[in-house]
Amino acid sequence: MSCSNSSIDEKDNKIDITNNVVDQGTDTYDIPVENVLSTIISPNGRVIEINGEKVDEAMKLAEEAKNLKITPEEDRKLVWKIDLCMFPLMCLIYAVQFMDKISTSSAAIMGLRTDLKMHGDQYSWVGSAFYFGYLFMNLGFVQLIFQKTKYMAKMLAVFIIVWGMLLTCHSAPSINYAGFIALRVLLGCAESVVTPCFTIITAQLLWKTEEQFTRICFWFGMNGLGSILLNAIAYGVYIHKDSYSIEGWRVLFVIVGVITIFLGGLIYYWIPDDPASARFLSEREKLMVVERIRSNQQGFGNHEIKKYQMIEALRDPRTWLYFLFTVSSNIPNGGISNFLSILMNGDFGYSSSESLLMSLPTGAVEFVGCPLFGILAVYAANKKIPFWRYRLGWAIFAAVLALIASCMLAYAKHSKSARLAGAYLWYISPVSFICVLSNISANSSGYTKKWTVSSINLVAYAAANLAGPQCFIPRQAPGYQGAKTAMVVCYAVMIVILVTLLTLNMRENKRRDKLEAERGHQEIVNLEFSDVTDFENPNFRYTL
Repeated sequence: MSCSNSSIDEKDNKIDITNNVVDQGTDTYDIPVENVLSTIISPNGRVIEINGEKVDEAMKLAEEAKNLKITPEEDRKLVWKIDLCMFPLMCLIYAVQFMDKISTSSAAIMGLRTDLKMHGDQYSWVGSAFYFGYLFMNLGFVQLIFQKTKYMAKMLAVFIIVWGMLLTCHSAPSINYAGFIALRVLLGCAESVVTPCFTIITAQLLWKTEEQFTRICFWFGMNGLGSILLNAIAYGVYIHKDSYSIEGWRVLFVIVGVITIFLGGLIYYWIPDDPASARFLSEREKLMVVERIRSNQQGFGNHEIKKYQMIEALRDPRTWLYFLFTVSSNIPNGGISNFLSILMNGDFGYSSSESLLMSLPTGAVEFVGCPLFGILAVYAANKKIPFWRYRLGWAIFAAVLALIASCMLAYAKHSKSARLAGAYLWYISPVSFICVLSNISANSSGYTKKWTVSSINLVAYAAANLAGPQCFIPRQAPGYQGAKTAMVVCYAVMIVILVTLLTLNMRENKRRDKLEAERGHQEIVNLEFSDVTDFENPNFRYTL
């Protein structure tokens, strides 16, 4: 890295650029002098120029908020207000999107496979088809659509309404197997936006870094609520199936689809695209939000897709550790999500109605377990308890529990109770995925980089969930021993990846602390709203 005609004042840690030509590896960029707000030295020794035309869109609000004084009491009230105004609707949406995903699992034992004349591995492809659409959208289309738009929440609402319509179409009397598969692919396209959008909303707009993990635990834990609601609705529909003019499984899709459309309309009206458009915040509170998230070192976002940030995301080893983790954690998820009711019906020997009832506790475990882990993690962090104060420490613990659960499910062949306990305990496993989601949101700085890392991670999520149902080979029914063994291997690999990720972040933070001690702290006004990446920002520290 070189910078021509530049001088560094070591005492004040300020850089005076007189000729604004900065060597960026193999490329050279000429930036007009009047567009340069300031410069910093990155942790890797590069000179980084803050371009006034390409800063975060929150920069103007940051200037207004910089002299704002916020008392701890005001801050607590504001956080409670944001939580109460945002979370009920976000949680309901996440519950419903999980209902939509696993609706085929309940429908499968309500007559779906018989009525659509499925045979062999055709039902496995019903589970995989959803993730073909999910995979296609996250190859770049989700990032392109949502980073370029200034109306992220409105666009999200449109996608939600569309997927609700698609879900109701699953009940069409004329539907055949090919048409059903096509609808599952389209449904995957529409639902692919919710997790990345919720992650960006949680990480970028309203909450501090230390608050994000608990919030993600709560809305992701609503998968459990979705499972409870779906199985309860499916049970109610199933026991009254003879009173409907169409098959019970078709009624199930109509009910869930209509609920989704209604909630999509509420999202459009209520969830803000950014703090400045939040209906529930006063003008002062909007400025308070800007001021309180300075510590995130990330700002609100930038709608220009920056090529260098995309390249940086590809070069970041964390990106590929996230990728490998997500593959190993979601192959089991894709299988269990689509085959749990079938396992209950075949491997465990329950009737169709009993299988729906016995699936209810799985949702309760996730519904209670995920938020509980989030609360415990915050408590441990506040008390500075070694290892447990790290989010990735909780991820490793949850992965170990998932490995134990998978072993119980796979190898307790002569104990139905042990296998059932393993199936229930397995639903703690999403805690690990939540921890990694919160790590992506907190540790991938730079708006384009964050979207790129998130998209790559969700490509892995889709591919793994697509592969998961294929592990359930029809000739191995009803026990599906091969699929259960694959789960055990996946969770063992996942633990190794999490330990590697934690070690990498700890070492990099120590290196940056040492550099800061040598160079001194670089104080740049509004640096956190300059859309710089974690590689560029010397004041950035990775969340553990």
